[in-house]
Amino acid sequence: MKLIVESGATKTDWCALLADGSALRLKGPGMNVTTQSSEDVKSILMDTVGELPSEPVSEVHFYAAGLISSGEAVPEAAKNLHAALMALWPDARKEYASDLLDAARSVCGHESGIAAIMGTGSNSCFYDGKQIVKNVRSCGFILGDEGGGAALGRDFMADFLKGLMPEELSREFAGQFTVDYMTVVKNVYRGSAPSKYLGSFAPFIMDRYEKYDYVRELADRNFRRFIERALLQYDIERYPVGVVGGFGYAYRDIFRRIAAEYGIRISTIIPTPMDGLVEYHR
Repeated sequence: MKLIVESGATKTDWCALLADGSALRLKGPGMNVTTQSSEDVKSILMDTVGELPSEPVSEVHFYAAGLISSGEAVPEAAKNLHAALMALWPDARKEYASDLLDAARSVCGHESGIAAIMGTGSNSCFYDGKQIVKNVRSCGFILGDEGGGAALGRDFMADFLKGLMPEELSREFAGQFTVDYMTVVKNVYRGSAPSKYLGSFAPFIMDRYEKYDYVRELADRNFRRFIERALLQYDIERYPVGVVGGFGYAYRDIFRRIAAEYGIRISTIIPTPMDGLVEYHR
């Protein structure tokens, strides 16, 4: 049995590829594998391990943000995770990979192409069918993440606090959320998950895409900045772009229209990478 595990802060998606060719999907709690202890990671993993079939595990492919390999078998960020997996499946072959390689394998398979993550945050790379050979750094929601939900929420919130949006929209927003100045500052500058906080406003914003010129211009600019500051640094004339992420998927028609203006071919836009990973690891 091969295990494919895609872990994030809020949830972990599992897929067990069984000996008979079938696939079993499971969901488990999220974790931060780069910071939590091996005991904590093992405890979280055990929440799902008990649901797996009794077949022996031959391979574990574990994807998570921060698991960037520099050629070593076990990246430094995966030391605690590796200890937990060794306790569970000591004889299984183990691979640790980043969420960006996760996305690239999902949308490109074994072929060369450009992969983009468009979720709460964003990222992109050129993938040669085996590994990532070029990456325009994301830089996070403060310095980058253009094209993601958090960057959209950040720009919207700044305009709201400065009084730079239509009054009707401002009233709608204030009526639905607790967004007084001190609450926002606390969540953005001292909160545990500022990117998630800002990204949580994206559905409210995009639901008003057709109603307000202001929202259309803000949302289109968010996508354009991702294209201009990241995607155009790759060979878009030669290779298509595959997109993974809930934000990009939800507003795929808008993104496809804007990407076409730049001559970008979109091969696929999917909400999560697991389907592609299953095909890749078969």
